[in-house]
Amino acid sequence: MIANVTAGIEDLTLLVEQEIHVHASLEDTFAALLEQLGPGNEVSDGRAMPMVLEAWPGGRWYRDLGGDNGHFWAHVQAIKRPTLLEFSGPLMMSHPVANNVQYRLSEEPGGTLIKFRHSGFGLVQDDHRKGVSGGWGHINEEIRKRAEGLPSK
Repeated sequence: MIANVTAGIEDLTLLVEQEIHVHASLEDTFAALLEQLGPGNEVSDGRAMPMVLEAWPGGRWYRDLGGDNGHFWAHVQAIKRPTLLEFSGPLMMSHPVANNVQYRLSEEPGGTLIKFRHSGFGLVQDDHRKGVSGGWGHINEEIRKRAEGLPSK
């Protein structure tokens, strides 16, 4: 059986952009970012989903399930403490896709501005397309709370 499936470019792309205003210094915000994306990560219902983040160029970002099991998310493409953290990889998607995630931090009056951008290209399934904005929103809100010293869920 031969299937003829066509998809427009909008079906193959994904873009999530968010700005997060944090009442904390650049250094504290960057430290909170590394902690939240690494061992302090959790899903939206508060269950732990610790990740390993090797915070250097080429370092891996992955979920370690123990016993040499896990899920590779990305490589650190660029890191410039405390103003940039960038990843490239499949992230949570186990199909043909390329993603780029950027966290750009800058000082602003009263704290730090995080400009977040996730762009993807490839086979972006509907469940991922629907869930990524909320998922990143949760992670980014937890980064803000952690940097500001506020309790999370």
